[in-house]
Amino acid sequence: MQQISFDPNALPTPYYAVDRNLLIRNLELLRSVKERTGCRILLAQKAFSMYSLYPLIGEYLDGTTASGLFEARLGFEEMGKENHIFSPAYREEEFEEILSLCGHIVFNSFEQWDKYRKRALAAGKQCGIRINPECSTQDHAIYDPCSPGSRLGVTIDNFRPDLLDGISGLHFHTLCEQNADALERTLDAVEEKFGPYLSQMNWLNFGGGHHITRADYNVEKLIRCIQRMQQTYQLEVYLEPGEAVALNTGFLVSTVLEIGRNGIDIAILDTSAACHMPDVLEMPYRPEIIGAGNLDEKPYTYRLGGPTCLAGDIIGDYSFDRPLKVGDRLVFCDMAHYSMVKNNTFNGINLPSIAVTGANNQLELVRSFGYQDFKSRL
Repeated sequence: MQQISFDPNALPTPYYAVDRNLLIRNLELLRSVKERTGCRILLAQKAFSMYSLYPLIGEYLDGTTASGLFEARLGFEEMGKENHIFSPAYREEEFEEILSLCGHIVFNSFEQWDKYRKRALAAGKQCGIRINPECSTQDHAIYDPCSPGSRLGVTIDNFRPDLLDGISGLHFHTLCEQNADALERTLDAVEEKFGPYLSQMNWLNFGGGHHITRADYNVEKLIRCIQRMQQTYQLEVYLEPGEAVALNTGFLVSTVLEIGRNGIDIAILDTSAACHMPDVLEMPYRPEIIGAGNLDEKPYTYRLGGPTCLAGDIIGDYSFDRPLKVGDRLVFCDMAHYSMVKNNTFNGINLPSIAVTGANNQLELVRSFGYQDFKSRL
């Protein structure tokens, strides 16, 4: 289980805290993959967009990748290195600005490519097509771009070799929190279906979902996968990890507001699964809490819930060495990725503050939120 280097009582709750040293540890591993293979690695902003840390991340990675105009602007303004974009469909009124911001533009269909190709090529952009190798390697249907009827990527049946003029690369993104064996299987499918076209390309983007910084991740297999495509097809390889950049670097600190009972002891917190950690409900998963155990593992078990009106705003069942009391602080682990980028103000619940560890592991407040942040969205 993770440990914290900062004082959880240093700031009012709830707040996210990113440990700079843990982030650097991840970045050093990613840089080592770059150095050993010559591949290029981009931050997928859809998972982690804490731009106050972009100068640090930019010391290790090659740039950013975006899922739309606003992320593209953020990467351009705050990191200023390579800036890539993919969208299932571009908006006509946004495309000129995208051209001014991004060097690589990936299209989801040949229809989209045909619509925008003249403008993109005239602007000197690197253009790519997202492919769908139809190779599912995961059990999370909501995150599987290879599921039947997927709207993401071009299948081999819909591939248009006659429209490849001007296309310099192919892109696939099929993984979610997976190890390198899933990438290896995916590359087999990519070669089987799209191999004849790879030698016509300058680059191949492996997308994201690679859990490179997880303790059991097979980095050596990843390196072999990268080198396989480089050597076989003379391609430049890109990776777009988001979660792997921020994995196990962040925390969400919460306070117990109330204790109750309805067949089980219940603790109401000032943080919400629905508002502050939506993947707990969407994935779903049960985040770890420092010092807590599983159901009935320790003497005192509680169901932890948020302060919203949603009956299902339940974080999970946890056990503790001593009874919880109002005012206790609980520290949720691995709360940097897909938290700040997904949180919301349902029920008028305030957003957690954002902090980062600085010198001597002292917390530095990056930003706090209030009523105007809620009101201005409505």
